[in-house]
Parts: sequence; C-alpha cells; structure tokens
Amino acid sequence: MFDYFGVLVSVIFGLALTHILRGLGKLLQLRSQCRAYVPHLLWCFNVVLTVLGAWWGMFWWRNLADWTFDWFVFLSLYAIAQFVWAYMLFPPELSEHMDCRSFFFDNRRWFFGLAIIVSLMDIPEVLVKARLGLRPMPAQYPLVISALIGIGFVGLLSSNRRVHAALPIAWFAVLYGYELLSAIHRIVSTAH
Repeated sequence: MFDYFGVLVSVIFGLALTHILRGLGKLLQLRSQCRAYVPHLLWCFNVVLTVLGAWWGMFWWRNLADWTFDWFVFLSLYAIAQFVWAYMLFPPELSEHMDCRSFFFDNRRWFFGLAIIVSLMDIPEVLVKARLGLRPMPAQYPLVISALIGIGFVGLLSSNRRVHAALPIAWFAVLYGYELLSAIHRIVSTAH
C-alpha cells in the first residue's frame, strides 16, 4: 500500500516544489522587469525546506502494515495543503512588472492561514507515527510546532513590514534548530 500512497504524495509534493522553482526561475529571467522582495524569497526557501521535510517524513509510513482509508485521505490532504501553501507564493503565470512585495501582502492572509493549517495537520501525522511505533517523536517537537504555529499567527495578524522581514528568518531558525537538535539527539542515542 505504501508504494501506491508514496507515488501520490510524491506527485503532490513534486508539484509544490515545481511551482516554487518555476516561479523563482521566471523571476530570475524577468529580473529587470520584476521587483523582488527578500522576505518573499526567504519564504520560498522555507517552504521548499518544509515540503522536503514533510516528504522525507512520509517515508516512515512505509512500515505501516494496515492502512485505512481515513489515514490515506488525511495524509493526502496534508500533502495537498502543502501544495496550496506553496502555490500562494507565485501566481500561475508570472507577468512582467510583477511586484513580489505587493503580491505577497495581497496573499498574506491565505499564505499564513495555510502555514497554520499545514502545521496543525503535522501534529496528528507525527503523533500517530509515534503511537504506531513508526518513528519516535523528537522531544523538541512540541516546542517547534508551537513556534511554527505562532509564527503563522503573527504573519496572519500583522501587516507590519518589519515583522514580515523577521518572520521567514524565525521560521528558518526554528526548522534548522529542530533538525540540528534532533540530529544531535540521534547521534547521542546511537553512541550509547
């Protein structure tokens, strides 16, 4: 069953990455006409990392022997939510003279609302994997997911440009810190 499921989520996550990478490539091509916005570019990087992390996390489902339709649908919707979140970073077609800052702020509520939804959907995904013995939940996870949801709410509620300049940096710091701490935890636990 995992092979069947893995193909579906791989396509969905691949489409999310394709949309962002295509948007970045088009932005690069139209660099003399389009106005880039650094926080928007940082969010592109963060969403790529988040999607890749979720895609990597799906690998642990390979050990699930008894799949239910409910989990198949939930995990598919989780991947779809990530795709729609990634899609909010660029329009379907990047037009000449696009102002990325205006586009980002016009879609800010949807972008951060979807960031919150993706983070909230991650919670049962991680908890069930741990409960089923597919992957232990890292000790830092509750703090990390709370921070990501908090960043999402700040972005959703604030229209302050300085705040929005700090949010992608905070998201990256939380993600990188989580990866670093959970990697150190794995190294220490395997050394004993």
